[in-house]
Amino acid sequence: MEAENKTLNDFILLGFLEGWGVCSILMATVYIMITISNFAVFSIIKVDRHLQTPMYFLLSCLSLLDICYSSVTLPAMLVNAITGNRKISYHRCITQLYFFVCFGGSESLLLAAMAYDRYVAICNPLHYHIIMNKTFCLGFVSGCCICGLLNATFHTFMTLKLTFCGDHHINHFFCDILPMLEAACSDIHNSQILIKVATVFFGMSPFLLVMNSYIHIISTIIEIRSLEGRQKVFSTCSSHITVVIIFYITGIFNYNSPSSGGSFIIVQVSSILYGVLSPLLNPIIYCLRNQEVKKALKKAITRI
Repeated sequence: MEAENKTLNDFILLGFLEGWGVCSILMATVYIMITISNFAVFSIIKVDRHLQTPMYFLLSCLSLLDICYSSVTLPAMLVNAITGNRKISYHRCITQLYFFVCFGGSESLLLAAMAYDRYVAICNPLHYHIIMNKTFCLGFVSGCCICGLLNATFHTFMTLKLTFCGDHHINHFFCDILPMLEAACSDIHNSQILIKVATVFFGMSPFLLVMNSYIHIISTIIEIRSLEGRQKVFSTCSSHITVVIIFYITGIFNYNSPSSGGSFIIVQVSSILYGVLSPLLNPIIYCLRNQEVKKALKKAITRI
């Protein structure tokens, strides 16, 4: 097995068919929008002293994570689409898989942490600054990153143990876990078990925590007497829930779908949804619709 993988130089990504060059402009536009919008949000939060609160600290971490998350796949996909070269080296493929899984798992846990932050702020406002103190927030974010790193390490280690033979084709746009398992010709049972465990820890559990938090938030909102106040909070929560559902449902489906036949077309679409759409929508939904962030942004533009 080791001898075979040492001589393995390239994989061929089958996700890029003829005509993908036309989509290169769209991918470039999306990546630029993701990078600029998330960097703008991160910078504004760091610079403006009025935004030095636990909620905005978590939002700044999400923005930074989204830039890293999209940078793992989109630039490489863009180069492949423009040049028509669908090859990727074995070591680049493993590296891409590691960071994609790492950032994806970290973001999944961070979204749950952000939902808990909103739960405390709305349902227990008097104790908000006591519970969501600086030490607690730093620990929250550090825990998300460490868990993401460990998850990626386990998956990468299991992938490195696989034997790849035949044509070395990967039925995807980039190197992800399921497409690489599909390309392997050795036993993948242990890797499949690891995926199931990771899905529970990084997918279903955070999703249930998020939904539980928003159920309590909505219950509290209903008790608000002001119709205008109710509508404002409902509007914000519905946007958050929409993005969260897209991210978690597509992510859970992507790593637990059948691994053969036409189902991989659906896997490719779902991976685009949670790998590209979420980083694109997060700064709009969480920040650029927020009045405080908009004021800080206008103030910064005025100064410039």
